[in-house]
Amino acid sequence: MRPESAQGSAPPALLRIGELSRRTGVNVDTLRAWERRYGILEPARSEGGFRLYSATDEERARAMRGLISEGLSAAQAAAAVREGTIPGATGPTGVAAAHDLTARELLTAVERLDEEAANRILDRAFAALSFDAVAQGVLLPVLRAVGDGWQRGEVTIGQEHFATNLLRGRLLGFARGWMTGIGPVAVLACPSGESHDLGLILFGLSLHGRGWRIAFLGADTPLESVAETADAVDAALVVIAALSREPLVGARTKLRELGAARPLALGGAGAGAEELADIEALRLERGPIEDAARVAREFSGQNLDKN
Repeated sequence: MRPESAQGSAPPALLRIGELSRRTGVNVDTLRAWERRYGILEPARSEGGFRLYSATDEERARAMRGLISEGLSAAQAAAAVREGTIPGATGPTGVAAAHDLTARELLTAVERLDEEAANRILDRAFAALSFDAVAQGVLLPVLRAVGDGWQRGEVTIGQEHFATNLLRGRLLGFARGWMTGIGPVAVLACPSGESHDLGLILFGLSLHGRGWRIAFLGADTPLESVAETADAVDAALVVIAALSREPLVGARTKLRELGAARPLALGGAGAGAEELADIEALRLERGPIEDAARVAREFSGQNLDKN
């Protein structure tokens, strides 16, 4: 089963250079120079011949600007952005160190149940970095730390719920209008019995940033409703995610029907259950941001590998 790209849909690169300049605070001439001299930006071309820049280009431009402000030359900064290391340094890059610091600050705020501080930290992070950068470098590490702390008994149920609800509310604020546009539609849901949908929201926002439209049904959704919605919006992909295996294994028959009707992806830790091996579906197991990039890339190329 191969997905079809939506006719007339934009390629994953979505930003004109003027908008890229506005978002990153780097003037247009400088962006062009960085692209020409150092190759850190890799724009696609629209049908009309305009350069279109991706979320990755935005992140690289922000990282380049930050490293130059730390005292690196443009050539050194470009090498660090391309390779992920600063020449001569033994620790993380300035960008990675900034992510680590922000994640630690956010974790402290949620452990203290300090909503004002947590929102202030998130405001600063989202103003300085792309969504994918914040999600990958800050939000996911904090969520992992909270989960690990809860398992060890170092984080209370109240702290875990506080962190989850705070981040979920912030993320859904970004989700306004994510069904608008002209790109292909992905229907996202957790099956009946699965209440954890933060990873699915992160995946959806990252995929939306790559030109997709998102029909988000959220937690504890009967698969009959998922199928009806997929038909109503002519979905190019249905994504079902669960942290535990039981909700997915218990829905094997419906999942098999979904996979026979249109492209299906299974995500979350539960998707690796042995009982699901015979279901035709793409397995999403690299993390929300990497999985969104994979889906956007492979659907664009109509080369969906289900293994």
